Amino acid sequence: MASSHSSSPVPRRSSRGRDGIYHKEPSTPHRQPVRSLPDVCPKEPTGEGRAMRDGPSVVAEHERWTVYSSKVNLPAALNDPRLAKRESDFFTKSWGLDFTEMEVMPSFQLPNITKEHFGPYLQEMAQRERIHERCKTICPDKEQADAGSSAPSNHEKSRVELEQVPKIFMKPDFALEDPSTFNSVLPWSHFNSGRGRSSQDMASSKLLQEKLSHYLDVVEVSIARQISLRSEAFFHAMSSQHELQDRLQETQQAVALLRGRTANIDQVMCQGPLRALSVSLTRHNCVKLHNKLKLMAAVHQTQPTVQLLLSTSEFVGALELIATTKEVLQQELQGVHSFRHLGSQLCELEKLIDKMMVEDFSMYARSDLNRSLKEEPQVLEKERVQSLVFGLLRQRRLDFLEIYSDEMIVAAKSIVSQCVAENVSMIEEIDTEVVTKLADQMRLMTVPQWFQLLESVFDCFLLFLQRIKATLGVIRLVVLEVLDSNQKTRLQDERRSESSVGGSCLSPSPRGEAELAYLTHEGLFISDALNDVQQRASDQNQNHEPGCSVQTDPEPRSGEMIHVRHNCGPTGQACSLTSCLPCITSRSAENTMPSDLELNRILDTLQELISTASDVSHDRCVKVLTARAKDGSLERLSSAEFVSLSQAVDGFVRDTEELCGRRSVSLRGALQSQANRFVHRFHEERKTKLSLLLDNERWKQAEVPAEFQDLVDSIAGGKIKLPERKTSGPDERRPADFLLVNGQKYAVVGTVLILIRIFLEYCQCVNDIPSIATDILTRLSDLLKHFNSRSCQLVLGAGALQVVGLKTITTKNLALASRCLQLVVLYIPVIRSHFQSKLQPKQHNVLRHLDHITKDYNDHISEISAKLVAIMDGLFEKVLSKYEVKAPMPSPCFRNVCKQMSKMHEAIYDLLPEEQTQLLFVRINCSFKMHLKRQLSRLGVVNDGGPQHGLVVVDVAFYTGNIQALKNLDCLDLNMAEIWEQKR
Repeated sequence: MASSHSSSPVPRRSSRGRDGIYHKEPSTPHRQPVRSLPDVCPKEPTGEGRAMRDGPSVVAEHERWTVYSSKVNLPAALNDPRLAKRESDFFTKSWGLDFTEMEVMPSFQLPNITKEHFGPYLQEMAQRERIHERCKTICPDKEQADAGSSAPSNHEKSRVELEQVPKIFMKPDFALEDPSTFNSVLPWSHFNSGRGRSSQDMASSKLLQEKLSHYLDVVEVSIARQISLRSEAFFHAMSSQHELQDRLQETQQAVALLRGRTANIDQVMCQGPLRALSVSLTRHNCVKLHNKLKLMAAVHQTQPTVQLLLSTSEFVGALELIATTKEVLQQELQGVHSFRHLGSQLCELEKLIDKMMVEDFSMYARSDLNRSLKEEPQVLEKERVQSLVFGLLRQRRLDFLEIYSDEMIVAAKSIVSQCVAENVSMIEEIDTEVVTKLADQMRLMTVPQWFQLLESVFDCFLLFLQRIKATLGVIRLVVLEVLDSNQKTRLQDERRSESSVGGSCLSPSPRGEAELAYLTHEGLFISDALNDVQQRASDQNQNHEPGCSVQTDPEPRSGEMIHVRHNCGPTGQACSLTSCLPCITSRSAENTMPSDLELNRILDTLQELISTASDVSHDRCVKVLTARAKDGSLERLSSAEFVSLSQAVDGFVRDTEELCGRRSVSLRGALQSQANRFVHRFHEERKTKLSLLLDNERWKQAEVPAEFQDLVDSIAGGKIKLPERKTSGPDERRPADFLLVNGQKYAVVGTVLILIRIFLEYCQCVNDIPSIATDILTRLSDLLKHFNSRSCQLVLGAGALQVVGLKTITTKNLALASRCLQLVVLYIPVIRSHFQSKLQPKQHNVLRHLDHITKDYNDHISEISAKLVAIMDGLFEKVLSKYEVKAPMPSPCFRNVCKQMSKMHEAIYDLLPEEQTQLLFVRINCSFKMHLKRQLSRLGVVNDGGPQHGLVVVDVAFYTGNIQALKNLDCLDLNMAEIWEQKR
């Protein structure tokens, strides 16, 4: 009990805690209270009471708190009232819900002990344990029996004595600085009286002191009893301590003897061999120092050599020398104080070389692209551009193609200016001092002069593109060589790594083991020493690749110089300096080069640059076109001139596509825009011309010149184009009255002949410029619609009476208009088939406009036929309304009808074909029969054989005879019986 209190203070409930868990409160400084009755009523060592006492105590020791003094109130930890259910994890109960159990990694230095390791011991001790337990059961120990009998009585006696001590002294939060606790232990109220001390107070104080002394005696007796129970263990520990000291003294004497013998062995057997190894290592270090000094001398000459290489534009050699020197500084001469600034100086020098290469490449591109296009060869200073490109690739300046692209754009602008200046200088009419702008100078040129300028620009740009493609081809070859070199280097590294797999695990030789032991003895790391030995062994067994021109010493050491022989050429001094540097593998040079992905991206950029050059050339040519077209001069070109322009542009576009492998659309787009404007003007001119012709047309039959008959014949022969104009000769044919088309005669007006020539001009334009087929077809459809609508207004709508001044629209005018429309309808399928061959399959839906136009024309023809019938119908209604059945016969009414029918036949007979004439008179006859039947019904004349019936039969016979007497109407079935009403 006493030992328990002395080793671990009893924790008390924290006044600040609310969770019911006991905590040890930290010691807080308090003022020193006035102590009364020291050592009379010693306190238990609670958290705060301990800090207030300095004197010794039997109950508690005043030592500093350590981790060994900590205790846990196990019942409180296992019965946490905050938990909803009883937890099985002790740590979570003790340290809260936030505790997270982590998996503890097993120690690598301790073996994994399993139950099988204790198997032999348990088997050996099992029999002994059974015998021991049987003996304990049969013969119990006397002392244990006595102790067992006396222990309950002693424990009960001690408990009774301790119960005499008040419970307040046993509380875990016992502290005399608490006023209530102090008043409970020392009731000063009995001593504080107004009259001072009395004999009764003295007696109470003495009684209290005796009571407290009694409590102290009871506790000390209990403590002494507990100490007596543990006295045997204490004396056993003391005897064990003496034995341990004796064994330590023996061990010390054995260690001293071993050290003496080891010193003798070291002096006799080790000092000599170690001295020999030390001398050998010192010689080796001296050789390495000498090589380092030679290497430092070579590195010291790097900057002058780089300056010498730069003076001859050997950028690649200078960069390789700088890279080799920098690698030597990092690997071999790291930490040399005299070279501490050389690395930064080489970096600055490398940046300077980088700028010099960029400027040199820019100057090369500018001079190459701006030189005369007539000069040869196409590639200027091929070796120079190869060296520059290789150096830029080595520096990973992959944007050098952007510099070339910028110079290319500037050169393309200057090409146009030079061509304009050259052509203007040969034209005396243009004063360059007055007209300074290039666009104004181009607009002052005539069409042939401007065509000559445009062809000159096209030729210059073709030469320009050829030069660019040749230069980019050289750059492409350099990039491909670097890409191939990277791949070969990668394959060599793979082969070298595969061949060195067998020798990578070589064990050190005996000499190496001895040296390794010495290096370790000298204080070096074992790994460094082992790496040094393995490096020497691998250098001795290494084989060089076949075909390599580098020759080295048979056994190179780390830091030793390797002499390299190259074919130096003019830069022999630089090569000799480089040969003094250590051999650097090609891996560092490979790392400085771009990766395969970046090189492939450069190849793609080269192809894109050729396409960009084509686009730039086309854009500059577009500027030439737009400058000329600004005042509308291109729209005023004739068809032949515009066709020549279109052919020149198509030829240039085709040549650039073959050269650059890309279809540029800017020039084609500009030409298409100009073509649309040309088509618009072309169409407006012909539409205006057609409108003027229609407005002046008197709708009389015109003679057909021989050239129009030849034109129609060529169309019938499948040639949809305008024939060449023939000069008039003495044997010129006379004009014909009719136009013969496929054996049929067409009586036409002059406007229709011009219309046929106009739509042939449209077809010829499509032949020359296929790209505008859709637009041309749309405009031609509009032209045909305009002819149909305007002719309808003038003839059927009687507009010609006001426009031309015709007195009336005769049947001959109507029949002639109908025949002209029929001729146009005849050629619409020809137009359709021609345009269908020029259009793309996806553009064939435009042809539906011609179907609509055909329908409109046929409707118009039907309306004209109906108009002719309506004219006669009005005449019949007017004449037959006055018809009377009386003598003389034939009646005047029928005579008038026959006369008008003869005039109608005379008017249309030469204009309309026989079939249409017969069909028209059939319809007119039906109208006549209808009006006659109506009049007879009104007069009450029936088919009864009477006198009136006989008179009507005479008139009808007269009518029938006159109609059938007309040309080509003798076989016409008039069926005059229909004039009589059927009898019901």
